[in-house]
Amino acid sequence: MSEIPTELKFTSEHEWVRVEDDGAVVVGITDYAQEQLGDLVFVETPEAGASFVAGDVCAVVESVKAASDIYAPVAGAVVSVNEALQDSPELISDDPYGAGWLFRMTPEDPAEWEDLLDSDQYGELLES
Repeated sequence: MSEIPTELKFTSEHEWVRVEDDGAVVVGITDYAQEQLGDLVFVETPEAGASFVAGDVCAVVESVKAASDIYAPVAGAVVSVNEALQDSPELISDDPYGAGWLFRMTPEDPAEWEDLLDSDQYGELLES
């Protein structure tokens, strides 16, 4: 069974979201998603400063099996990206909820956080 941290929120497209103390959100792909993709070979992160609406494609993760779009979980602007993934995309597989984060963004509306799935809801999604 995939790891599902209880302190995070999730999307139905298998992204995880963590709210930082400063109100920014950190985004990555879930343990389940990285398991399904297999060996990751390339990550295309968004550019810092880019703005997205929730649901917009904002990044791409490529594995030996397939390429997978990553969607913005909330509306907002990207403030930083995980530069380490350019040389080491395997960080996502090694530590999906830590060193394998994709990007950090400032949400336009912090209340959008409430629309995301909690760990129990995400677990139910995986079971269905």
